[in-house]
Amino acid sequence: MNDILTDILNQWKSGIDDHDPQRVAALFTKDAIFQGLQPYGVGRDAVAEYYDGQPLGLSPQYQLLETRDLADDLILGYLTVDFTFTDRPTLTVNLSVLLRRTEEGWLIAHYQVSRL
Repeated sequence: MNDILTDILNQWKSGIDDHDPQRVAALFTKDAIFQGLQPYGVGRDAVAEYYDGQPLGLSPQYQLLETRDLADDLILGYLTVDFTFTDRPTLTVNLSVLLRRTEEGWLIAHYQVSRL
């Protein structure tokens, strides 16, 4: 379970580090609910648009806090993420993700950021 989450999250981080919104969006289901720090969106296009609007140099550093195997095809991950920027202070958030096993492999079906 942790290996699956870590693999997807490492790909997510790599896509953000490379400022490749389409690569990041490909990690999400076609109907994913995506809640960053702006109004939510649904689907890969919403994910790609969100990350396309993020500044160059944005980089996430994450730490898994909790994981749950909810079903054979559903994994919950709860983590803390430090988003670093080239021109502003680090932004620390909490992130919940639901990964679902699909015909395409494990993908993010739900993504929700919160600031506490």
